[in-house]
Amino acid sequence: MISIAYAMGQGGEAAGQGAGGFTGFIPLILMFVIFYFLLIRPQQKKTKTHREMVSSLRKGDRIITTGGLHGRITGLDETTLTVEIADKVRVKVARGNVGARIETASQPPPEKSSKTDSKKAK
Repeated sequence: MISIAYAMGQGGEAAGQGAGGFTGFIPLILMFVIFYFLLIRPQQKKTKTHREMVSSLRKGDRIITTGGLHGRITGLDETTLTVEIADKVRVKVARGNVGARIETASQPPPEKSSKTDSKKAK
């Protein structure tokens, strides 16, 4: 036996569902868009620049590993690098564990000029 109030409640809910179905997904879509621009896209850019940096490594480059080791590349392989961290101390490191390339200045440091040097010249 079906009550009249129960029957009326079912018909009213089904009629309003067509318009309310899509509007329920709008907050989810907006959250995905926000996550994409704040989290996913910057991480993809960071991964791309890291991949380009690792693929452009050459013999003699100075690097820092993700573990904090500083060294100079002495050998290259498809998946590993041989890094010299001290005189005659070489370790093998996976290419993915390279944290950064150290840009070394090829210019010597500027000479310090003091007032005593200029007085001696006179």
